[in-house]
Amino acid sequence: MTPLIDVMLVLLVIFMITAPLMTASLRLDLPKSDAATPSDAPTSIAVAITPDGKLHLGNEELDPKAFQQRIAELGRANAQMEVQLRADRAVPYGQVAELIGWVQAGGLNRIAFVAQAAASAP
Repeated sequence: MTPLIDVMLVLLVIFMITAPLMTASLRLDLPKSDAATPSDAPTSIAVAITPDGKLHLGNEELDPKAFQQRIAELGRANAQMEVQLRADRAVPYGQVAELIGWVQAGGLNRIAFVAQAAASAP
């Protein structure tokens, strides 16, 4: 009886340790971060997506086809350019993932997620 109880306790400890790791695999809340610092990248381009799905490259609003063409041009010109991605909190993850795919297809693989610094508690 005692060995069975020992095995049960070991299994209980294992499940207590692994259960939180399995549930928190991809719960992201990117808009606020204590570690949000500006990048030191010498060349970067700002990419933004609004809640209604409009794409912005720098300060210019583009439709998806024009956006993909401009990203491809930037990728051919400088493949080491960093893309600073700003996505509104209300934008669905699928749209952000699609945008990242377009950026990578254009030849730009350095992508930084821009977040606001979290308000520090008094």
